Amino acid sequence: MWGRAGMAAGEGLGRALRAVTEQMQQAVARRPQGLPAVQPRLVAVSKTKPADMVIEAYDQGQRSFGENYVQELLEKASDSKILSSCPEIKWHFIGHLQRNNVNKLIAVPNLFMVETVDSVKLADKVNSSWQKKGASQRLKIMVQVKTSGEDSKHGLPPGEIVATVEHIIKECPSLEFVGLMTIGSFGHDLSKGPNPDFQALISLRQDVCEKLNIPIEKVELSMGMSTDYQHAIEVGSTNVRIGSIIFGERDYSNKPANAKAPSDAKSKVETLAVQEH
Repeated sequence: MWGRAGMAAGEGLGRALRAVTEQMQQAVARRPQGLPAVQPRLVAVSKTKPADMVIEAYDQGQRSFGENYVQELLEKASDSKILSSCPEIKWHFIGHLQRNNVNKLIAVPNLFMVETVDSVKLADKVNSSWQKKGASQRLKIMVQVKTSGEDSKHGLPPGEIVATVEHIIKECPSLEFVGLMTIGSFGHDLSKGPNPDFQALISLRQDVCEKLNIPIEKVELSMGMSTDYQHAIEVGSTNVRIGSIIFGERDYSNKPANAKAPSDAKSKVETLAVQEH
């Protein structure tokens, strides 16, 4: 039922964005009292989509965009049309990041946030590269958590999160820890209750905040994609990653050479998770 906000034939990006934004606000209104009063951020996932569509969404007021592949992000963010037409664009990297690609990622113009830091070593590498860049502000990062336990998903196990966040805060002065991110298992049946992966992330935030003495409103939760963003917001997500219902279905024929198409994924579950932002 939630998919009705998506782009149907002949429906413009502006209409799709307005529908998603309206449904996000309705989900906020359904939140129980006691949650941090943080308005959720919409990250429009533009992977495989051309620069013109990014510009069209930007012209409709969208500012935060997400990409899964470093090479595609670098090429898109460096596009002369985007650089000239979208001066306030904020790029989020939301895909799996390997250490040998960090320097390339740090070179991305208008890089705003890396949502998928999943090890202390990766955090150290991102910190070092951002430091060498000489940026005036710290780079915002989230720590990715493997809440579902699925082999096809990346992220740290919950038991390592507090120590990793503490390391980033104390040992990575060029990074600003801003939250926790998860993809979660695909296709949870809400008739059986709230998504347990979302509940796990909420509990982890509480644990991190209590043990490291961080105000809870300072730790974002990035959870929720095209199929489950309303439920994610209802239970406390502050950052949802939505692609296909804004931009339409994806064409992977022009994917970066070093990126695996979903058909090459380990399992059908991973395929769906990759496609359903």
